[in-house]
Amino acid sequence: MRTIRSRWIPALAMTGLALLSGCQAGRWKLEPQDGSDTVRAVWVTRWDFKSPSDIARVMDNSKSAGFNTVLFQVRGAGTVLYRSRIEPWADELGGRDPGFDPLTVACAEGHKRGLSVHAWVNVLPGWHGDKPPKNPKQLYNARPDWFWRDAQGRRQPLGWYSSLNPCYPEVRGYLASVMKEIAAKYPVDGVHLDYIRFPNEWSKAYEGWAGVPDYPRDPRTIAMFRKATGKLPDEAPAVWIQWRTDQVTQLVRDIRSATSKARPKAALTVAVGSLPQEHRRNHFQDAQRWVAEGLVDGVFPMNYSSDLSTYSQRLAAWQPAKEKVPVVTGVMFDKRDPGLVSAQVARANQATTHFCAFAYNSLFERLDRNGRPISDEQSPSRAALRKQIIPQIRRTSG
Repeated sequence: MRTIRSRWIPALAMTGLALLSGCQAGRWKLEPQDGSDTVRAVWVTRWDFKSPSDIARVMDNSKSAGFNTVLFQVRGAGTVLYRSRIEPWADELGGRDPGFDPLTVACAEGHKRGLSVHAWVNVLPGWHGDKPPKNPKQLYNARPDWFWRDAQGRRQPLGWYSSLNPCYPEVRGYLASVMKEIAAKYPVDGVHLDYIRFPNEWSKAYEGWAGVPDYPRDPRTIAMFRKATGKLPDEAPAVWIQWRTDQVTQLVRDIRSATSKARPKAALTVAVGSLPQEHRRNHFQDAQRWVAEGLVDGVFPMNYSSDLSTYSQRLAAWQPAKEKVPVVTGVMFDKRDPGLVSAQVARANQATTHFCAFAYNSLFERLDRNGRPISDEQSPSRAALRKQIIPQIRRTSG
């Protein structure tokens, strides 16, 4: 079975190994700092830290729990949690420089403990919330023309993620520049792309609407589609789906080019749907194509079903991809029965070797201003999960 960490061996021996194992020669970019063949990752959200000591504790807990890879969120919706020349500070840190750079601290604290640190970014969301941002430099205010509009010219209703339009070349270029800045400025082991799809699912923001509109239907996007295909969306629905899918793929291609030039050894990974064909059809995310074309160095299918049979079927959907890139199965830890989580982690290890926990705050409490854990109604369930799952993760680490 092919592993993440390859070994340089003579060409003749490599040929023989390939014939025996069916594996391709080469070296994965998604390689843990600890030299392990197994990615044991955890998503750390932008709500999990407020200070350098918080970040150090996150890294301590992650290391102690047996994880070797931390996906550290630094962009949520057009605002960031690092010192950027492009985007404003996130509201989670007060909308201003907090006096330290979280990504600098995360890289230093993580690497000191032998952890791989990947910058986790939400790509297409340009704003989040039920009110517009107060900062005039935030994209929602500064570039309203970049956001989705329906056929009546209405912007997306506020209340959930408001999405940027990836059909516009300047939007793709802008997002690639954001990812390039991260890769160029910080010693990250990778850039991890989330919401690299159309976030067009229903939410409460659409209450009172006749469903979710077929975005984007602004005149410029329609004109671009017509120029490319000679069609209008309603005349060729399948072509309209494929064209929007191609725009998302082009965005991935642009980000790949930008980050590879800035930091060639950093991995580019993506959080993807657990049912690839469904996500392609509904959200225009063609992750299987990205793997086939070598645009990404790893995929993280978000396999969040609470039914073990369904979970296993979704594991099988991504089996073919593991011959080309590491497939790191996303496992839902939040508010789940410890026995179920344990079983799913075990099945992920059997099927694809690797797993990623969603999320850090499902295992560990956040801290108050004095650095003390904040007990809440979820604390007993977190304690029970820690008791069962941490020994299992540590055993997996060897």
